[in-house]
Amino acid sequence: MTWQSPARLLLLLGVAVLLVGYLAMQRRQSRYAVRFTNLRLLDRVAPRRPAWRRHVPAGLFLAMLALLVVGFARPSAEVRVPRERATVMVAVDVSTSMLATDVDPDRLTAAKQAARRFADGLPKEFNVGLVAFAGSAAVLVPPGTDRDALHEGIGRLAEGVTGVQGTAIGEAISTSLGAVKSLDAKAVKDPPPARIIILSDGANTSGMDPMEAAAQAVAAKVPVHAISFGTPSGFVDRGGRAIQVPVDGQTLKAVAEETGGGFHEASSSAELRAVYEDIGTSVGYRKERQDISARFIGLGLVFAMGAAAGSLRWFSRLP
Repeated sequence: MTWQSPARLLLLLGVAVLLVGYLAMQRRQSRYAVRFTNLRLLDRVAPRRPAWRRHVPAGLFLAMLALLVVGFARPSAEVRVPRERATVMVAVDVSTSMLATDVDPDRLTAAKQAARRFADGLPKEFNVGLVAFAGSAAVLVPPGTDRDALHEGIGRLAEGVTGVQGTAIGEAISTSLGAVKSLDAKAVKDPPPARIIILSDGANTSGMDPMEAAAQAVAAKVPVHAISFGTPSGFVDRGGRAIQVPVDGQTLKAVAEETGGGFHEASSSAELRAVYEDIGTSVGYRKERQDISARFIGLGLVFAMGAAAGSLRWFSRLP
């Protein structure tokens, strides 16, 4: 936290003087009460009240003054602000290897569940789109704020939905970039702040070179966050024959590093959810320094009302 008018904090010395004066006055009153020898009459004139109550209004009043002084000094702090038109494209691998059951219940089902949680955790004003890819890539849900449409699209993620087998990571990135550019009428000349999150379990086997697609992402200033999902022991059952499909994240790592995104490895549903949550805190936001004096002034007013209420409740002489 910084101060736009730090010299005004010197007024806190005045609050300190008032505090010292109040304590001195309380001590003086205590000495006077001890000198009052007719204790029975003293009890009638000044009946006993809980000692702490008589200090509450004064304490709240001094706290109010301190808070108002702090607000008067115009404090500011960096806060996270959602980016306008922020767009997140989620690209999910739907190749045959994603049916491996090394992740409960299988890689693809776990990926779908995590994608739903991720999308629901983003601010409602964020645009979120969905791309499915295997040997080719296709936009299942264009970027938008309709979460119901997104959920419906995630439900349609399945093996063969793109019609071609393989793993086309480059195509997934390129297709996602195209979806970002079609967000609205001004997206081509004034592209929205965007991120691509790509989830896959294998190396690229078809389509565009992933590094060529990464260069496109760099030119568009769109970081790619990559998640390598699965375990080295994964396999799929094809006609009673076990086919090994170990996770291979080297391509994803290279793409993430090239585009300035993050690379994550997840070998379980819980780890995948944690990765999505971590990514969710970083996409679509910017740090902005804002004046937060209203927070202190507002709290000071609350303390002022508390001081007034305490005085009326405990010291009112009304019948």
